[in-house]
Amino acid sequence: MKHTLFTLLFALLFAGNAFAADLTKYVDPRIGTGGHGHVFMGANVPFGLVQLGPTSIPTSWDWTSGYHVSDTTVIGFSHLHLSGTGCNDLGDVTFMPVVGEVTLARGTEKEPDSGLWSYFSHASEIAKPGYYKTFLDRYKIGVELTATKRVGLHKYTFPQAQDASVVIDLANGNGDSTVESYIVQDNDTVVSGYRHSKGWADNQWIYFTATFSKPIKKFVVSKGNERQSGTLLKSKKTYGLVYFDTNAGEEIYVKVALSPTGIPNAKWNLSQELPASPNNATFQQTIANAGKAWNAELNKIQIKTTNETTQRIFYTALYHTMIAPSEFCDVSIHPSFINYTTLSLWDTYRAAHPLMTLIHPEKMSSIVNTFLGIYKKQGKLPVWHLMGCETNCMVGNPAIPVVADAILKGYGGFDVNLAYEAMRTSAMLDERGLKYLKEYGFIPYDKEGEGLSKAMEYGIADWALAQVALKLGKTDDYNTFLQRSKAYQYYFDKETGFMRGLSSEGTFRSGPFNPFQAIHRENDYTEGNAWQYTWLVPHDVDGLVQLFGSKEKFISKLDSLFIVEGDLGKDASPDISGLIGQYAHGNEPSHHIIYMYPYVGQAWKTQEKVREVLETMYTGQPDGLSGNEDVGQMSAWYILSAMGLYQVEPAGGKYILGSPVLDEAILNVGNGKTFTIVAKNNSVHNKYVQKVFLNGKRYDNYYVDFADIAAGGKLEFVMGSKR
Repeated sequence: MKHTLFTLLFALLFAGNAFAADLTKYVDPRIGTGGHGHVFMGANVPFGLVQLGPTSIPTSWDWTSGYHVSDTTVIGFSHLHLSGTGCNDLGDVTFMPVVGEVTLARGTEKEPDSGLWSYFSHASEIAKPGYYKTFLDRYKIGVELTATKRVGLHKYTFPQAQDASVVIDLANGNGDSTVESYIVQDNDTVVSGYRHSKGWADNQWIYFTATFSKPIKKFVVSKGNERQSGTLLKSKKTYGLVYFDTNAGEEIYVKVALSPTGIPNAKWNLSQELPASPNNATFQQTIANAGKAWNAELNKIQIKTTNETTQRIFYTALYHTMIAPSEFCDVSIHPSFINYTTLSLWDTYRAAHPLMTLIHPEKMSSIVNTFLGIYKKQGKLPVWHLMGCETNCMVGNPAIPVVADAILKGYGGFDVNLAYEAMRTSAMLDERGLKYLKEYGFIPYDKEGEGLSKAMEYGIADWALAQVALKLGKTDDYNTFLQRSKAYQYYFDKETGFMRGLSSEGTFRSGPFNPFQAIHRENDYTEGNAWQYTWLVPHDVDGLVQLFGSKEKFISKLDSLFIVEGDLGKDASPDISGLIGQYAHGNEPSHHIIYMYPYVGQAWKTQEKVREVLETMYTGQPDGLSGNEDVGQMSAWYILSAMGLYQVEPAGGKYILGSPVLDEAILNVGNGKTFTIVAKNNSVHNKYVQKVFLNGKRYDNYYVDFADIAAGGKLEFVMGSKR
């Protein structure tokens, strides 16, 4: 009885602390806004539809989120942003407070009056989870932002002016084109509209309604710079100008609710999430609520470390993993599931989703049901889904490992038979090189571009599908897809020890072979070279070892990966970054490679190299990421590795043990259970694992199963300086 009471008290205390502990103070949203990190800067809540923040004058690839720390221009505050992607889009429904008559265009820095834009200073900028503040130098207007899941709340502090206005820009996004935009004044405080655009998401609709705290003095609609009569406008270049008289220091608040389905639903979302009048009390309460929402999620992993920078990097990374996927649905009283978007699956199936299965068990059924809804709509599982649109970006069938992982880990709340059908159907299509995979057993370079990478990614998905087939007793499918998962074997050139492109006649690509060369999208390799893609066999490491002929040869080649240096070529993708030798931590196909050593009995090399990456590829500075954040994947690698875990096989829950940099991590794994990871004698020099204990008993496996983690318990590493 005493033991039961103690356990109950501990559970209650932990639950209470999960909401009481302020972990947002360790989150630094600036990390990843420099270099090639491409992360979002602004106000949002975990997994929210709204990502409200500044959008700068578009400059180059490093502005895909709309913001880069090197830039101090702002063209407005948009309600949708991407975070960490390699392509740009969104930047929709942009609000910009101004004083005086302005040119309705983005403008350029060479012409100060060429558009709406203003400079701001990073010195006056404040950012924390759920809150953003800046000052527009040109207009002398203070801007503060906060948000709920579907509502952005703006606070503008104006100077004295008789021509103050808020410009609503529906003409522009971040790199897309407007198909049609519409705006209408509903009454003296409400303006509504929509934007239909074509870009990376090729058929995107987003609807909004905006409520102002002060009656509108005058409302003007404009087609580009052509002011129109009336209070509504439908065009490709729609702007709305909401005018006010303002006193010095006067605050005007705007609530802007979004919906992917219609203006009435945007109004419904507003009534459900932020019905209170837009004023300072509402604004401050919304900031507090956003902070609570972030703390509830951040507390799902409570850590101990003596290194404050590590603590800041860790919780910022955890924050990054929860910017997306984003809810893509209206508020429902009785939702059967929550629909999500921003599914960067080629990246996130590797670590972000395996992390989600540990700390977000409550979301797993909705994630899979989202995928199944997409399958029923488009006839296949998502590849890279954005705002209801399939972009088909990147290669392989990356949704299959995510669905398979959920099934193999025992998650429910979805139709398993439909899930299996969706996986199998997606694997048996004729698109994106699959036709040739079925015909040849591999994808020839003379039939399909990037055939090697496509086939190897399909192999990873096929292996995951085979495991589900085995679980469901579908023996024929198991044998079929397991065999197909070995397609990588065709590409292995025993003479050079690399994966190389094959012709439809089964011969390696002719001409001089350069394993360093990485010709962007016109080669056998997707964002990589032969050095990197030779290891893309996370589902069958033992099979890859056999191709090399012995463990010794495999180890020798793997060791070389981290040492060799060579010229990638002038046409190499900028995604190939974060190099240690030819290991590219800045790009996802390399992320599992370090964790291959335990499979061949040299775990100490994994421990050594994991620490090197944790210490050199992640910092507390704006350029603290070695590559694109990629919607949480880069950060998820850090979180798992900092705790001493990484799921190499794409599904099933075998988490390979590494070298924890944290002294302790307590994971709230759901159902009132916690899993504690402790690293004793931990230090910079004591990076090698001497012993491991699971629930008090000596543990000799090089991995821990998902079932052991989900059941709750304790994993203890005894660290030392000896290899």
